[in-house]
Amino acid sequence: MKYPLLVVVLCSLQSFTCFSESIFVWPDLAPGETSKSTGEASPPRQGENPPITRLVNIRRPDIDIFLAPRDKANGTGVLVLPGGGFGKVVPDKEGSEAAQWLAEMGISTFVLRYRTNEATPEKEPQWQRPLQDAQRGLRIMRANSEKWNLKKDQIGILAFSAGGQVGAVLHAMEDRPAYKPVDQIDKQSCQTDFSMLIYPWRVVDTTGFLLPEIRFSKRSKPAFIVHTHNDRSSSLGSVLIYIGLKEHDIPAELHIYENGGHGYGMRPVPNSNIASWRDRAADWLKLRKLGTSG
Repeated sequence: MKYPLLVVVLCSLQSFTCFSESIFVWPDLAPGETSKSTGEASPPRQGENPPITRLVNIRRPDIDIFLAPRDKANGTGVLVLPGGGFGKVVPDKEGSEAAQWLAEMGISTFVLRYRTNEATPEKEPQWQRPLQDAQRGLRIMRANSEKWNLKKDQIGILAFSAGGQVGAVLHAMEDRPAYKPVDQIDKQSCQTDFSMLIYPWRVVDTTGFLLPEIRFSKRSKPAFIVHTHNDRSSSLGSVLIYIGLKEHDIPAELHIYENGGHGYGMRPVPNSNIASWRDRAADWLKLRKLGTSG
């Protein structure tokens, strides 16, 4: 399988995890698209230190690949779905910054820059095209499992904010694809083996229940969920996801922090212990034998 290489190899300063390559999600036009725009960065915002990248107008999604060192890799791969309210994607604060943390546990990271909603038809759910991109991403990971030293039954997601909404739908979809197959890659499973949903955004509809697409079953996979009490995108959505999994006796872990707001990604927040969610997630991954000690 060949994909256009977008950038050259670049290793982190710590020399612990390495940016391997960036690949396109679809071999040509993505489903329903007429453009191959890979997006552009919005102007930086004043006062952000370190700065945050916000990509808009993504019509041809791609994946940045950060492979754990071979002597540490344990076969687990995580597809990261950043946030951005569907109008943009934040690939660093809610994406690549997770790579070093995951690599310390022997986990390889795949950051998805999914399609944004500028060209989404009015009646189409905002999560639909990002969902297609995410399902395709999981299939690409499994199709390249030998090349990237992955185990096909240890492929999961880490999803933030709007990406968390996509992740919740993806988790509930199990192995039901949201697009028609385009090549041999689509013979692979598009089901996540586990999900880490970090402040999933707007997963509750106007009636106060989970979106109708977020319905779990005894076939659902384990999940780790984080939210804050003072998040304007209510933590009740995360609670309902946990309840939905609990009703079917699916292993799940839920953490609601008192404060920390929304959009913290991998970064600490002043006067909050929200950054400790990474430690709780690491414990959960190790408990499930998906991560190892650094």
